Amino acid sequence: MMTEKEALHRLARGGIRPSLQRLAIMEYLLTHRTHPTVDDVYSGLCGRISTLSKTTVYNTLRMFAERQVATMITIDDHHVCYDGDIHPHVHFFCRNCGKVYDLMEEEAPRHESPLKVEGHLVEEQQLYYKGICKNCLEERGMTH
Repeated sequence: MMTEKEALHRLARGGIRPSLQRLAIMEYLLTHRTHPTVDDVYSGLCGRISTLSKTTVYNTLRMFAERQVATMITIDDHHVCYDGDIHPHVHFFCRNCGKVYDLMEEEAPRHESPLKVEGHLVEEQQLYYKGICKNCLEERGMTH
């Protein structure tokens, strides 16, 4: 079970004590590369873990982001999702269907840590584009 080992390693790297729920949530992130929301993770795991609550999922995902073992992607006040891929990469948010895609061919900005910009200490950076995804464009007949 490579995913379970990878999940354990990721938690250990963040100094997070593993529990059944934390391991399951990390495994979910590592196997569902769809940038799931709290609701997605909860729906995907609640049938398997009867004691799981949405609050636990929310708090666990927040902790993962704080400990830098997952990335929290805040698109706007209404759309927050999570990514198990913590390597620098660009995201694309479709305003039509609400999906978030990885844009692996786009180069993510890389800076040496710590980075200071105009006297400010940058601790985290995210780059994402907003627009209409290729699937929605195809549905509208707008492909080039």
